Amino acid sequence: MGQYKHIERSIGEYIASRYRRAVEVGIGNNPVAAGVVAAAGALMLCTDIRPGIQHEGLAVVTDDIFEPDMRLYLGADVIYSVRPGVEMVPPLISLATRTNSDLLVYHLGCEVYRDGGEVVDAGGVQLHLYHRRRP
Repeated sequence: MGQYKHIERSIGEYIASRYRRAVEVGIGNNPVAAGVVAAAGALMLCTDIRPGIQHEGLAVVTDDIFEPDMRLYLGADVIYSVRPGVEMVPPLISLATRTNSDLLVYHLGCEVYRDGGEVVDAGGVQLHLYHRRRP
């Protein structure tokens, strides 16, 4: 379990050092990355499809990425997800495109969507950049 927390900390540190307005999609029971981003003052909010998820110090909102409430994501410079199901990647790409946000995904193992996007090194952790925001 410690290895996963190292991965999540590395993801959070990478995002916190490069972005000012981040949204984590699918936080579930893993708040480590979001906690790091929030501590740096760069977290807008977290979402999950399951209602009632709470993590101390984090704003968690119920939302379905397949039918997202666009208002939640407007103004984000990055949308990210840690170990989402591969079926979530197409709607995440669509959301990032519509909100002009970068999209970073950490996949479980070697599971990737299509070509895997651009691979980004986040302190020894591979993230996949599936959408880059336009200037």
